[in-house]
Amino acid sequence: MHSSPEPLEPCPGCGAVLPAVEGPTHEYIAASPACWAVYGTVLAKEYANPDYWPVHGYTVDAYAAQHPGENGRRQRQSVALHLVALCLAFEQGLGQQDLVRARRELARLRRDWPWFEPPPPSGWTLTVHDVARATDAAEHRRLVLEWSESVWQGWSRHHAAVRQWATQLRYQ
Repeated sequence: MHSSPEPLEPCPGCGAVLPAVEGPTHEYIAASPACWAVYGTVLAKEYANPDYWPVHGYTVDAYAAQHPGENGRRQRQSVALHLVALCLAFEQGLGQQDLVRARRELARLRRDWPWFEPPPPSGWTLTVHDVARATDAAEHRRLVLEWSESVWQGWSRHHAAVRQWATQLRYQ
């Protein structure tokens, strides 16, 4: 007797095709339950091992920007905050402590951020699933940096607006 193959479903954010599972997701980040679980596993590695931690902010920024959700106030704010952080990291070379301050300042702003049409889920070359396959901390850090830079580049048609927001931060 043959069992039927496990059903697969694409993640609405990153497009990764994964087994269809039941489980929790985020309230406004658009991720399948399977993708959300992989992200949780990656975060657990970063929290548990200091060798993985230096790229934690990049992990959060890349995942949130790659899984933008639908047009809503919290989704728009999330995308803006995480894209500005990626901009500051890759174009201005800010370190993690400065990025933490920038994210905090952006989160406090009472602003109605515009909705940016996100890149199509099928267009991503790297996802959190690539990071999850890392066999050690050095590979993990390298993959997170490649992934987060690819996410920043994936939003290139909106770079001018994001750069403008980045220049308006008070903490700089």
